[in-house]
Amino acid sequence: MRKLLLAVAAAAIVLAPASVMAQSPIVIKFSHVVANDTPKGKGALKFKELAEKYTDGKVKVEVYPNSSLYKDKEEIEALQLGSVQMLAPSTAKFAPLGVKEFEALDLPWLFKDDETYSNAMKGTVGKWLFQKLEAKGITGLAYWDNGFHMVSSNRSLTKPTDFQGLKFRISGSKVADQYFRLVGSIPQIMAFSEVYQALQTGVVDGCENTASNYLTQKFFEVQKDITVSYHAHLQYAVIVNSKFWSGLPPDIRTQLEKAMADATEYTNSIARKENDDALAEIKKSGKTTLHFLTDADRKAWQEAMQPTYKWAKGRVGQEVLDLIAKELDVKMN
Repeated sequence: MRKLLLAVAAAAIVLAPASVMAQSPIVIKFSHVVANDTPKGKGALKFKELAEKYTDGKVKVEVYPNSSLYKDKEEIEALQLGSVQMLAPSTAKFAPLGVKEFEALDLPWLFKDDETYSNAMKGTVGKWLFQKLEAKGITGLAYWDNGFHMVSSNRSLTKPTDFQGLKFRISGSKVADQYFRLVGSIPQIMAFSEVYQALQTGVVDGCENTASNYLTQKFFEVQKDITVSYHAHLQYAVIVNSKFWSGLPPDIRTQLEKAMADATEYTNSIARKENDDALAEIKKSGKTTLHFLTDADRKAWQEAMQPTYKWAKGRVGQEVLDLIAKELDVKMN
């Protein structure tokens, strides 16, 4: 009897940690490179709120903004290794994985407005692109909108010739590299977290970004001129480690999918307003001069950057260009 009691006690000691672990919430580390008060930052916090609510606390989401967990160059590798479960990188970040097709989204003057972008990413284009990530151990969950790019420097940029000789920070997109070269500038890849100091010290002369990022990262404070060009679009893909995602209990995964869908609707609904508000705030600050393109200026930019489309065939492939041309009714050459 004594031996039986000791065996039961020993078993209880062994099983206790597992019992405690079973009650612990599933932790999702969600890392991104921008501030909490940007559309993407707010979207990540909304997902955290909804995920924890919909799963009744069975999931805990830890949000790490401003590259506080990983530098943006390290994020995707960390996701593949399982060190972080969820990211929201710009779509240009997938090219180093060999998934260059996403860079087609960086083509200049591709989306005529927010609605055109939204319809493309909810439909055939967005779904087709996410399928390309599956072989890399990555599952695509949603596309988050951050609006259209502006450009900045310490001189006015309204004509293509104004870019001549300027060093521009880019996130890594070869398409962006190409259209900046076409207007005579020198693109330089740089981590987002390093941009402010690089602009401040003159390591680079300018950058392209959305109004909300110009405001929250304070880029406007170290750039005398910003051109509201809206020449290209910035979007993020919310992605997750496939092994982690498929290993979740089905009921938990269903609730997280619902949380992501609702967070995506929220994020994309506020993106345009956030950018409009940010632009107004930048103008109000008086620290930089805003420039707007005339119809003639815009046409000149489009003509100068048009060769990017022909060049892109060798970079992203004909298949994705044909798909985008069909869905958006745009000419690729």
